[in-house]
Amino acid sequence: MYKDSTVYIVGHGKTSSDNAITSNFKIFFIGFVIDTQTDLVADLECSATIDITNRFVHDLFLGKSFSQYDPEVEKELARRYFGSSQKAIITAYKDAIKKYTEVKEKYYQTALFK
Repeated sequence: MYKDSTVYIVGHGKTSSDNAITSNFKIFFIGFVIDTQTDLVADLECSATIDITNRFVHDLFLGKSFSQYDPEVEKELARRYFGSSQKAIITAYKDAIKKYTEVKEKYYQTALFK
């Protein structure tokens, strides 16, 4: 399903105690499939309790670059997403960027990223 040049990175963020995500999952997760040749998000899914939330978050991040943190992504989230987990999504995005950067730096010299 995914090219050999993709990796799977999970970012997480806390949601408020009254959020359904907290009740179901304890924490908010976004799993990103990232193409290491282009640094672009090839696919993603999040731990939302409502399917439309998952689809909306998918639409916001699909095709975005993970080469570095992009404040425009955060601005777009703030402009378009008004669910109670907005801050958790931003935190999960930042966490995933950090993890992807670490993975890419660690394995950059190997065949994984060539």
